[in-house]
Amino acid sequence: MREFTIGPNDAGQRLDRWLAKTLPLLPAPLAQKYIRIKRVKCNGKGAKRDTRLVQGDVLQLYINDEFFDSPTPENAFLSVFKPQLDIVYEDENLLLVNKRPGLVVHPDEQEKVNTLLTHIQAYLYQKKEWNPRQENAFAPALCNRIDRNTGGIVIAAKNAETLRVMNQKIRDREVEKSYLCIILGAITPPAGRLEGYLLKDEAKKLVSVHKTPVPGGRTAVTLYQTLAQKNGLSLVACRLVTGRTHQIRAQFAAAGHPLLGDGKYGRARENKKYGRTGGQALCSYQLAFRFTTDAGCLAGLNGRVWTVDQVDFVTDYFPHVPLHP
Repeated sequence: MREFTIGPNDAGQRLDRWLAKTLPLLPAPLAQKYIRIKRVKCNGKGAKRDTRLVQGDVLQLYINDEFFDSPTPENAFLSVFKPQLDIVYEDENLLLVNKRPGLVVHPDEQEKVNTLLTHIQAYLYQKKEWNPRQENAFAPALCNRIDRNTGGIVIAAKNAETLRVMNQKIRDREVEKSYLCIILGAITPPAGRLEGYLLKDEAKKLVSVHKTPVPGGRTAVTLYQTLAQKNGLSLVACRLVTGRTHQIRAQFAAAGHPLLGDGKYGRARENKKYGRTGGQALCSYQLAFRFTTDAGCLAGLNGRVWTVDQVDFVTDYFPHVPLHP
């Protein structure tokens, strides 16, 4: 319990507004609940949310200590009242979550709270599977990331051992990530391999594709197969051999077939023509674990495959194509 005495600067405020100012990490719906169940008392008695505070009032707050902390990127999850997650799979070690397009995976300079990671941390905190205030507590972390406007499966580790093993499996290419995308035109041949060297421009947040090695460039290999063609568009399945920033988007653009809706590497006129300007038609729709070495606590997942139930752009442009090519 923590106690506060109302001073002249706070006199006249409503109780709920004072609580929001004093505990910015406490979600408003949870604050209302705490007031209702009398975990917030005024002068030793329950109060209503619209109670006007008077100088000298003594407030007793029976609220978890973590809500009294100052907001930081590390505790932003506390302000998420109802985590919004499309969970594909969960066990004691990890979560597989289908991220919606438009949601950033990690907090950045534009978005601090509404991110995939904060929703995952809030979910595990509210399930009492994770308590950040425990000594040496591990913070749930993402093993892979996808762009803000790309949807699909993201792996989240619940403990340090899972994070270590999964990161190693990804480096060793024992995790298969398959994507669906829509490209402009019809690529030739309809199935094949895109290979080159990607050079990232940190300032512009863009990558360029080169046919021969360049200083700072990294090898990028994408296997692809055309699944369907219609109205000048092609639905393509891709499997990443390497996992580089913007790999699929940049490589198809360099091949003359940018992704539909892509604002960085695409064609604005074509995007507008086909009615997709809110982000690239790209989804990490399938994940498979193909472990060839010891996987420790994750051994039971070897050979398993997960596929998302629905992909918005497939439904919009190729509604009769199944998601299991």
